[in-house]
Amino acid sequence: MNKPDLKNLSLDQLTDFTAGLGLPAFRARQIFSWLYRPGIRNFVQMTDIAKELRLRLEERAEFSSFEPAVLERSEDGTIKFGFLLNDGNLVETVLISEEDRHTLCVSSQVGCAMDCAFCLTGSMGFKRNLSPAEMVNQVCAVQEYLHTEGRGVLNNLVFMGMGEPLANLDNLLIALAILTEQRGLDFSDRRITVSTCGLVPKMRELGLNTTVNLAVSLHSVDNEVRSRLMPINRTYGVEVLLAACREFPMPKRKRIMFEYILLAGINDSAADAELLARRLQGIRCKINLLPYNETPALAFKRSSVEQIEKFQQILWRAGYTVLIRNSRGADISAACGQLAGREKTDQP
Repeated sequence: MNKPDLKNLSLDQLTDFTAGLGLPAFRARQIFSWLYRPGIRNFVQMTDIAKELRLRLEERAEFSSFEPAVLERSEDGTIKFGFLLNDGNLVETVLISEEDRHTLCVSSQVGCAMDCAFCLTGSMGFKRNLSPAEMVNQVCAVQEYLHTEGRGVLNNLVFMGMGEPLANLDNLLIALAILTEQRGLDFSDRRITVSTCGLVPKMRELGLNTTVNLAVSLHSVDNEVRSRLMPINRTYGVEVLLAACREFPMPKRKRIMFEYILLAGINDSAADAELLARRLQGIRCKINLLPYNETPALAFKRSSVEQIEKFQQILWRAGYTVLIRNSRGADISAACGQLAGREKTDQP
């Protein structure tokens, strides 16, 4: 029988597990705090827990950790980590560093079932969901890397890596509970963003169960164009998606982030910008414009700098906060839409 991985458990779930061993609740808090400290790999290292209890825990449970099988550095300082999973699949995680902060792009699945036309991850197909531990261990491993390198700590987490996070919502919610638990990794919900391509029924569930930030991959508000780019739009069209955004439960201080990849000749015209401005009216939001990261595997082309700036100016004039997000890590296939990992491998 496989031992449970304690990193798959929120603090409440760990408390239930230790109660089943006849242990008081404070033991769960004690164990939980050890699980997420740098360099902790076994129960023996939990030195303020009695030896007898450590041996008992070792018999009944385990906890996992990640070591990078692949580490690639971009010329712009971006680092892509590849973590080999127990089944031989590889999941990719991207560290984006700036002068005053580190942002980690976390994956939620191996591959993706959404099949967005412009995204290489979708070309992999869907392999499987990641467990809470496999999501959290990406964060732990990169935290340890930064600690070892003397480069500080992670400031922001964005679930924008491989996969559609809301298609793995149950595991995602456990991972978020672990990440935000003060006795563990202690991330503020203000520093965590979850992205979706538009799984409307799951959006409200996310908002009711956590107060992390929501990002919506929009890319067009014309149903015909969006359906061509993003098959999910055939199930939840633009009107349904934007209605869900208007109704999304979030504190007044927060805004939804709309992500909009600009594809030359497809969704980057002045008319597209004007339609976007009209359709987003009434939604507390900001807009990220993303120049497309070209790849030989796909035929899409990046919009010109002039066209991107014109698009931004139209939205500015309509009163929106609009940023052009510079792409990072394209030379190591670490930029948006380029994470493709590998299927199964016997070698890291």
